[in-house]
Amino acid sequence: MSDLTVTLVQTALHWQNSAQNRQMLEEKIRQINRETDLVILPEMFTTGFTMEAPKFAEDMEGPTIQWMKELAGQLKIHLTGSLIIKENNHYFNRLIWATETGKIVFYDKRHLFRMAGEHKVYSAGNQLVTIELKGWQIRPFICYDLRFPVWSRNVRLTYDVAVYIANWPERRRHAWRTLLQARAAENQAYVIGVNRTGVDGLGIKYSGDSMVVDPVGNILNDLKNEEQVLTCKLARTQLEQFREKFPTWKDADEFHLHDFKEKFFSVDSKLKK
Repeated sequence: MSDLTVTLVQTALHWQNSAQNRQMLEEKIRQINRETDLVILPEMFTTGFTMEAPKFAEDMEGPTIQWMKELAGQLKIHLTGSLIIKENNHYFNRLIWATETGKIVFYDKRHLFRMAGEHKVYSAGNQLVTIELKGWQIRPFICYDLRFPVWSRNVRLTYDVAVYIANWPERRRHAWRTLLQARAAENQAYVIGVNRTGVDGLGIKYSGDSMVVDPVGNILNDLKNEEQVLTCKLARTQLEQFREKFPTWKDADEFHLHDFKEKFFSVDSKLKK
C-alpha cells in the first residue's frame, strides 16, 4: 500500500469575509509546488469562528462548496475544511471533503464549544465518518472534538489517520499540542492538526501550532506560529510495523457509543502522479 502525501494550510483568516478567504486560500493552494493527495484547511475557513451563523451560512450548493469542487478537480487533489452550512433550518459547523471527481463527503462537528455559545447556535452532529483514500482510512474531527477521547477512540484500528481542523486560541495552545500527541499515541494512528494563526474580529489570538504526529506520539512536523503551507508524506510501512510490534489495540476495552452513526466512504480515484 502506498504512502499518503498531505498538505497543511496554516494561515490567518479574514474575519467574516468568505470571498476574500476563498481568494487568499486559492492563491496559497495553487502555489503548492509538490504533488499532494490531500490539502487540509482550518475550521470555518471562510469566516473565522463566528456565532453569526444566520448571516454567513451557505447551503450545500453554495459558492464555497462549488469553489472546493472546482479547485479540487482542476488540481487533481482532495480538499477539506469546515464552514457554516444551513440545512433543514439548522446550522452546522460542517467539514466538507471535496474529491477531484466532484464527490462531496461531510462531517458535522459533534462537540460544540459551549464557552463561546456554539451549542446555542449550531446543531451537533451524531455521525463518525471514515474516508478511504489510497487505501488509507481517514477520520475527520473538528476542534473541540479533540478534548473527548471516547469520540476519537480507534476501536479495532478503524482508522489510520485522524485529522483535527481548528480555530484553537493561543491561550490554550499547551492543551492543543499535548492532546494531539495523546490522540496519536493512544490510537496508534497518525494525527494531523491544522489550526489558524492571526487575530480574529473578537480580538482572539491564534498561534497555529499545526502539526503532524506519528503513531508513536512523536511530532514529525511542527508549523509552530508561522503562517505557512507544508506538504509531508505519511509512511505506511512505519504505521504497519509499529502496530504489529506494539499491538496495544488488542488489549483495548470494549465499549459502545449511544446515539451515533458511523459511515465509511471510499474516495479513491487513481490520482494522476
